[in-house]
Amino acid sequence: MNKQNPTMTRQRPLRGLTVLAGALVLAGCSTPSFFTRPAAPIAVQWPASSQAADTAPAGDLLPWRTFFTDPALQSLIAQALEHNRDLRVAALNIAQARAQLGLRSADELPSVSADLGLGRAPNTSGNMATTFTGGLLVSSYELDFFGRVASLKEQALAQYLATEEARRTAQISLVATVAQAWMGLGADERLLRLAEQTLASRQDSLRLVALRLEHGASSELDVRLAQSLVQAASVALAQTQRQRALDENALVLLLGQPLAPAQAALLGAEAPAIRLPALPAGLPSELLTRRADIRQAEQQLAAANANIGAARAAYFPRIALTAGAGSASSELGSLFKDGTWGYTLVPQLLMPLFDGGRNDANLAAAKAGFDIAVAQYEKAIQGAFREVADALAARASWERQLQAQTALAQVDGERLALTRLRQDFGAASQLDWLDAQRTAFASQQGLIAAQLALLQSQVTLYKVLGGGAQEP
Repeated sequence: MNKQNPTMTRQRPLRGLTVLAGALVLAGCSTPSFFTRPAAPIAVQWPASSQAADTAPAGDLLPWRTFFTDPALQSLIAQALEHNRDLRVAALNIAQARAQLGLRSADELPSVSADLGLGRAPNTSGNMATTFTGGLLVSSYELDFFGRVASLKEQALAQYLATEEARRTAQISLVATVAQAWMGLGADERLLRLAEQTLASRQDSLRLVALRLEHGASSELDVRLAQSLVQAASVALAQTQRQRALDENALVLLLGQPLAPAQAALLGAEAPAIRLPALPAGLPSELLTRRADIRQAEQQLAAANANIGAARAAYFPRIALTAGAGSASSELGSLFKDGTWGYTLVPQLLMPLFDGGRNDANLAAAKAGFDIAVAQYEKAIQGAFREVADALAARASWERQLQAQTALAQVDGERLALTRLRQDFGAASQLDWLDAQRTAFASQQGLIAAQLALLQSQVTLYKVLGGGAQEP
């Protein structure tokens, strides 16, 4: 560097190196927080209400395309995964967390900037002298001897992984909800056709009873009973039409766009019944790796643990380094020539002496946050355990109820046919015939509802077990 331009000076960093060496010794006092997964607060087996075969190890669940084999349903699920707004928000949360992780990763690297300056000041002779400077500058780069920056990066990484798991949770919930909504619409269609057929049948009966009244073969009471059944069928038809419209609107919201004409046409057709494969529940401990919401709670717990490490590091000195290398000259053309170069190295140590209890409060808050995360993690596990136990019990009970409801519908159908036959021969009254109609209609409605409930309970079990491999 030219002696005439002492703006850039060489400073001996011996004193700074002594400070850094002392900081390295102090670093041995740092006690980072190591994360250990808490024990799962659940039983090792499912409750006795679940089937014995369900307690065998289950391995990985089926991907949703393998579990839901109906082509129309597969198309709807794929459509929802692409257009659903809640899932889009979950994906954007991941992008935001990824950006935060990038910021924390950047803190571990020095920030280097180029510097070019122009200055004018009196020289030794009293004349104004121009000085040109240029070079590279590293400003306040923290030497992370005590793990503060590393802990913050670990926290950001855990938060990023937690948002990934949140997206997976939203995805399998969306898959299951779309499947249940489509099944519900199919049941609505069957109920709608049943209500229309029943209304038409009861209107025919009313005309027949009115005709018999004209010929003295029926009473006014028989006519009123027939009219009552017609109005009851009209009420059931209106209720079913309303429910079907509401269910279709709910499905459209899940899909993120209206149903295509071909998809809407499938609802009015006699589509084949949806069949789902049997699912072994496996052991309760498998939920820890299957359920994305449990993995999300675990990552949030890891983030809270890393926050403790950052709070502890605040008790130790923060060592920052400012360095520069460049050139200074009185002439711009000779700025980067030999003899004009120099460097600076300025280490800085900030040792907390008195902060009014700020660090103590920060560490206490971090520890309380960790305890909260532990409680939330344990609650997530217990909630998952209950959901699976409930789904197992519901599936078993719905299977038994469907068997009984099927038998009941068959018996009531046979009773209706026999009552009609007896009425034709004068062995049964009009009241017996109308009562048999009402009972058969109710049992058919119950059968459709039980079939839907069993299917939806199987979907619920698939969801609460973790939903299998996630697919795009």
